[in-house]
Amino acid sequence: MFFLDEAVALAAGHRPCGQCRHADYGAFKAAWTDAFGAWPGPSDADHELHSARACPGARYLRHHQDDASNLPPGAMCRTDQLTLLITRSGARVYQPEGYGPLRPRPTGRVTVLTNPVTLNVLRAGYAPMLHASART
Repeated sequence: MFFLDEAVALAAGHRPCGQCRHADYGAFKAAWTDAFGAWPGPSDADHELHSARACPGARYLRHHQDDASNLPPGAMCRTDQLTLLITRSGARVYQPEGYGPLRPRPTGRVTVLTNPVTLNVLRAGYAPMLHASART
């Protein structure tokens, strides 16, 4: 699987690999523990992530509505016309080749692409690795 960066992979319901990204895996586990009280192990975590993202019997991902002010940095959302990465200081428009310039965070209701389990891990302090275009 190839994604622009980890924020997009998290929005798709994935987590860091315990072998090739061991330090990030450890940070994800620690944030999961802070969010939920215990790390269930990789297989059970994958099951929870899959259940939170996939519509049973369908070939598409679940999305939900929320107020943009509730989203932590690293979350992905969609407005009527834009897909956005939420950052500490605003938002950036997502495109497959990279993110656009920093803009104000959206207001009001948005379609949240990142699943609720991962949102709680992000709220607990996990910081995903971002594409260079998000850091400029």
